[in-house]
Amino acid sequence: MSTSADPLATLAALPGVAESVEAVRTAVDRVYGHRVMRRRSNEVTSEAALRGARGSAALAGADWALEEVRRRTDFGGDGEPHTVGAALRVTAEAGQLLSVWRQSPLRVLARLHLVAAGGADEDDRVGRPRLAGEPVRERLVGPEPPDADEVAARLDGLARLLLAGSEAPALVTAAVVHGELLALRPFSSYNGLVARAAERIVLVGSGLDPKSICPAEVGHAEQGAAVCVAGLESYVSGTPEGMAAWIAHCGRAVELGVRESTAVCEAMQRGAA
Repeated sequence: MSTSADPLATLAALPGVAESVEAVRTAVDRVYGHRVMRRRSNEVTSEAALRGARGSAALAGADWALEEVRRRTDFGGDGEPHTVGAALRVTAEAGQLLSVWRQSPLRVLARLHLVAAGGADEDDRVGRPRLAGEPVRERLVGPEPPDADEVAARLDGLARLLLAGSEAPALVTAAVVHGELLALRPFSSYNGLVARAAERIVLVGSGLDPKSICPAEVGHAEQGAAVCVAGLESYVSGTPEGMAAWIAHCGRAVELGVRESTAVCEAMQRGAA
């Protein structure tokens, strides 16, 4: 990243990023202008949360049909049910943490991990970054994560960057938060769920998607794990081209999330949902 006073703004000036930002802004404005949003926005928000959680769980290895996620009430035990339950819990919790995020992003990340782990037997690893020698106990995809010392330093740097504020568009900030957390995998488990929830928090808290109706998690899942890994590798490269490619990837995810919610609005308008 740049060493300028506002490195996020520097990323926003990279070739191609402005086009991604504009495409996302246009898509978001379009769905917010849908007539269904005038009276049924709360329903759209709830449906977007459900679909976003399903998408996030799918990328974490639990690719369940939407109706199964909607119908199921028991997410106990291990394996896929616990992963889906974790995604649902994290998505719900993220909406309650916007004010805390503005004061302490690291506290929010710890809370999200605690909520994701739920009743899992993680001893004292739950809710804190991993220490030296502690493994990441989840399916690893993409580049190997750095060691605990580097994780701690980069988490602190990310928090300071967020608290300093930036003139960069919300998409750029959300992409950096998401990419950095995926690259670091700071917790012993559920890093993907936490990273995608943090991206959601930035998009909502920035005012780009204040009603949380544009589930980027849906778009990430639709693009598929292989594309997400390729995007993460671009981010980890740290090159201008790689950073721009990752931001574009995240922008496409938001656009696909908008498409999903637009379809929900259309179904509601027809009386089919």
